[in-house]
This record gives sequence, C-alpha cells and structure tokens, in this order.
Amino acid sequence: MSIDKFITIESSAVPLPIENVDTDQIIPARFLKATTRDGFGENLFRDWRYDKEDKPKPTFVLNQGLHSGKILVAGKNFGSGSSREHAAWAIHDYGFKVVVSSFFADIFKNNALNNGLLPVQVSEGFLNKIFEAIEKDPKAKLKVDLQNQEIVLLPTGKKENFEINAYKKECMINGYDDIDYLLSIKEKIEKFEQQLA
Repeated sequence: MSIDKFITIESSAVPLPIENVDTDQIIPARFLKATTRDGFGENLFRDWRYDKEDKPKPTFVLNQGLHSGKILVAGKNFGSGSSREHAAWAIHDYGFKVVVSSFFADIFKNNALNNGLLPVQVSEGFLNKIFEAIEKDPKAKLKVDLQNQEIVLLPTGKKENFEINAYKKECMINGYDDIDYLLSIKEKIEKFEQQLA
C-alpha cells in the first residue's frame, strides 16, 4: 500500500486535551471486523462522539463544528493500550494527516508512520501553547514541515523541532511503504548481490 507523500502541511487543528487516550477509545474493539482500511473514520472516537441511540453528543469536539483541519492535537500519552493498527487507520480515514502530542505510545507511533499518519511529539510547554492558541482562535493554524522536522504555531511564530526515524521520514516524503522503498533501491540491491557473488 503506497501512502500519500508528506512534505509540509499548513492547517487549523482539532484540540483533544485529554491525557492517556487509548486505542479502544480511538476505535472501539467492536468495529475491528473489517479487513480493509476504508470506513474506519466514521467510528473514530465512537463512544465519545455518539450516545447509546447513535445520536451525536453535542459536547464532543468533533460534533461542535467549531474546529476543523488536518491536524489533531492531543494530550499526553496518546495511543496507549492495545497494538491495534486500526487506531491509526481510523484517524487517517477521518482526514487527519498529523497527530501532535507530548508523548505517544511506541506501538501507536509506529503504526501511524506505517499508514501515512505523522505523529509529532513536542514538549509539554509547546503543547500547552498550541492548546492556548486554539482556544483563543479556533482557526489558528499550525505548519508541520517534515523535511526540516519543525512544527510552527503560525499566529505567534513559535516553533519546535521534532524527532522522526530517518527511514520513516524518507518513506513519508516519497509516499513509500516498505515494499515501495525496497523497489526504489532495487538497483543498489542487485549491485550489492553481484559484488557478493
């Protein structure tokens, strides 16, 4: 599965200032029966978005219509719990391209990177500045520059660098999954094999 190329995104953001959001809250287990990645977005944060009669809860951020964008800004320790890849599928399928937090569970982080969703880990201080800016102006924009590994809070110009595995960075910039990457270096592999022969 090839992924969308990612270099730079400028977008408003959806704030979710809740800590310790686990994968079952992101996509409840009862929705894991599908075998393709499509359609998971409609059940993103299902039990927070809808009541028992499947009516939208007006208090949940995704139902309010005040915030929108391709960036989800979440509290500390996002994506904990089970290793389900469906959590990354659901967030990406909903339309988010970036998740910002001050800490990610490792398995979620890897699943996100494997599915074209960029997890941007920032300091707690910078995360709080983002939440404050969005509270002040729901349309406040962030710029995420993967090439330079930098996130900028555009209303204030405050910025911070973030870490990413060099291999995953190359894959995201080029829109590669693991197989695409191997195909991209096929000639180098063949040359190396010839040298060994």
